[in-house]
Order: sequence, then structure tokens, then C-alpha cells
Amino acid sequence: MGLGAAGRGGLGPEEVKQRPGGMKPRSFMGCRIKTFRRRELPVRTERCAMEPPGTAGAPGAAGRPWDEAKAFYDNLTPKKKPKSPKPENAITIAVSSRALFRMEEEQKIYNEQGVEAYVKYQLDHENEPFLPGAAFPFVKALEAVNTQLRELYPDSEELFDIVLMTNNHAQVGVRLINSINHYDLFIERFCMTGGNSPIGYLKAYHTNLYLSSDAEKVSGAIEEGIAAATIFSPSKDLEVSEKQLRVAFDGDAVLFSDESEQIVKAHGLDMFFEHEKAHENNPLAQGPLKGFLEALGKLQKKFYSKGLRMECPIRTYLVTARSAASSGARALKTLRSWGLETDEALFLAGAPKGPLLKKIRPHIFFDDQMFHVEGAKEMGTVAAHVPYGVAQKHKRPLQEKQPQNSK
Repeated sequence: MGLGAAGRGGLGPEEVKQRPGGMKPRSFMGCRIKTFRRRELPVRTERCAMEPPGTAGAPGAAGRPWDEAKAFYDNLTPKKKPKSPKPENAITIAVSSRALFRMEEEQKIYNEQGVEAYVKYQLDHENEPFLPGAAFPFVKALEAVNTQLRELYPDSEELFDIVLMTNNHAQVGVRLINSINHYDLFIERFCMTGGNSPIGYLKAYHTNLYLSSDAEKVSGAIEEGIAAATIFSPSKDLEVSEKQLRVAFDGDAVLFSDESEQIVKAHGLDMFFEHEKAHENNPLAQGPLKGFLEALGKLQKKFYSKGLRMECPIRTYLVTARSAASSGARALKTLRSWGLETDEALFLAGAPKGPLLKKIRPHIFFDDQMFHVEGAKEMGTVAAHVPYGVAQKHKRPLQEKQPQNSK
């Protein structure tokens, strides 16, 4: 049964000698094994489709920086959305669905055909995004501020947190979500109350401002001590800044109480001027939106502390019918006593506000009188009515009663 080296399929000693560098006989457990010299394989020089620029093997790789390759891989990684801040740390802006998006057609179906036809229509069109509504530019500006805040303070939760607050049926939520994703809005919190009052939810979210197209719900929020306003679409489009949030406030019955307006209504302008002069150093009581201005000022100071006062992406305006000489000092001293300020103060002495607002181009303007709201709308400004103070008692604005399911 014994076989020679050749008979076992191997090579004899002489053959190995004749082939230098070839296989050499070795044994393991009595069996002869063969060891081969490593052969050099040709190097493949073609670039893979996914090979980053500047890596070894690519032509000209030696002269390309590592940053280029890192950027390539970073672009392959899906971008994660930022984390939502906790409600107790954030400046919460609650916006209704009809304030954020245009839903006139859907509302007409609800009014004429009822809730079942309304829900069916929404389901049938849930892949069609809504058109932007009155509050849309304001929300985009809030998100632009958040982007800069996250760059300066990566770990801070002092940010705007936008909550979609709607009493729509939950089935309508898919179309709302699709619309938000279509416009790349960062709105993670939804409250779809199915016809119930949003007041309890507004309180739970520590809401700093509530914007809705439903005047009745806004009035209910004001009565509960929540800053709120009924927002209106302008009569024409006016381009606004995409990098700087601009917010304009009326003074009396908006930032301040309606104390001075009560004097005007009861005793006329002459008595009002005398009253303001006598009480110049007595701060006015706060109005419904004082807290929102305070929240804006808090964020402004975060930019100021970084030496960015002139580049701050938040700018505030006081636009009041008061005259500077006779009643302006008390308004400014009141703000000072609160530790607050506005970037600009415009005392119009009874002149129309619309032309000045057109120059400012704010994302939103707050006023307690519909006369000024209408004037702002006509000039292309998104205006919001604050239903607070004596002006509402003397002349309640004529507003169309909204159905229960509207928002």
C-alpha cells in the first residue's frame, strides 16, 4: 500500500529543488501537507461608485484633504431632526390648523354638508398638502430663530416650541402631518381635540401664545389668562424676512392694561392727556401679551450675550396711536420698569398704522381694535386681534360665528 512521493500526488525532493520558492514538504500528524508561496494579485484601480473622494486608491487621492471624505460620508447619513424641548423650558406657540393652513374649501364643506362629508373629503385628499395660511410665515420665522439658537447653545431648551392645536377629528391628522412634512416644518406636538375646548391643553403646555382663526376660542383663552389673538390673512401678499423674526405690538390693551383707554372712552382725549402726564412715573398694569414680549426679550438677550445685538434674528416694535410728547413717556417708562424694551417705538398720534407696518413688514402685528387690524390687512400685513379691554365692550367687532369643528 506504500506509495512514493510522486505516487501520493506530491513532489519528490529533487523536484522541489528544481522549483525554488515552490512548495516545501511539511507534515502534521503524520500527513504531508503543502505550503505555497503567496502570489501577488493585480491591484484593482477602478473607483467604486460609493467610494468617497480623496481616499486611497482614487486618482489624486494624496492631494485631497480628509475633510472632503468626511463630508462625503456625512451626506450619506440621514439627518436627524432636533429634539423637541420640554414644555416647561420652551416658549410654546400654539397654532390652530386654520391659522397655519388655508382651509376655506374644507370649511365650506363642513358648513354646508356636515362633519361626515368634511372628514371624508379630508381622507380623500390627505395626500394633497394644504396651502400656507396666515400664521405660516410667522412659524417659519420662529424656526429660523431656533436654528440659530441651537448653533449658539446646543444643549439649551430655551427655544420656540410650536404646537398644532386643533379640534379637528383625529382622522384629519394624516393630512395635517403630510402638509407639515411637505413644507419641512418642525412641529412634533399635535393636539386634536375632536370638538372639545383647547383651553385645558393650552394650560398643560404652558402656552405663551395661542393663535387661532376662531374668535370665540381666542376670547375664551384670554379670559383664562392665556395670551391669544385671532389671526387674519392680509388682503395682499407682502414679502417678509426669512432670517429675522419681526413682531409688532400695539400698546394699550395689548402690552399694557386698558386703564388709559378707559379714560379716553369715559372722559375724552383732553382728560386722557392730563391723566397720563400726572401718572407718567406710575407704570401701567400689564396687558395680555406682556408675557410674550418678555419671552421674546429673554431670547434676544441670549444673542446679545454673544455680541450679536445688531445681528439678532428677533426684532420687536411698539406701534401705538399715542403721541410721543403728551403720552409716550409713560409707555416707555412702563416697559423700563418691567425690565423690557422694544427695538423700535413708533408713536403715531392717531395716524393710520397700515403704512408704517408696510414699511416694517412684521410677521405679525397685534392690536385690540379691529379698525387698526383691518387697516394693517389692507396694506398686506398679517394682523391679529386681541379681544381685551374696554374697546371690546363699547364696540364688539362683527365676526362670523364659527362652527364647533372649525379651528
